[in-house]
Amino acid sequence: MPQKVGKNQYVAPRGDKWIAKGEGNKRATRVVETQREAISIARQIAINNHSELTIRGRDGQIRDKRSYGNDPYPPKG
Repeated sequence: MPQKVGKNQYVAPRGDKWIAKGEGNKRATRVVETQREAISIARQIAINNHSELTIRGRDGQIRDKRSYGNDPYPPKG
């Protein structure tokens, strides 16, 4: 039976701070001083929700994506 997938999580800059935020949420889950701290928070939520984590750099570009859920397209072999 497939696991229920929760909201994907995002890490992005906000001014001189960093936010961890759930997809579709109007407000950030947490606002912290460092990107590392925001990644740690969002990663744990994504693991618990079996969802994805998208990390944006200071320039707003996607820096990394990580999946903690059931991959619908696993590699063959």
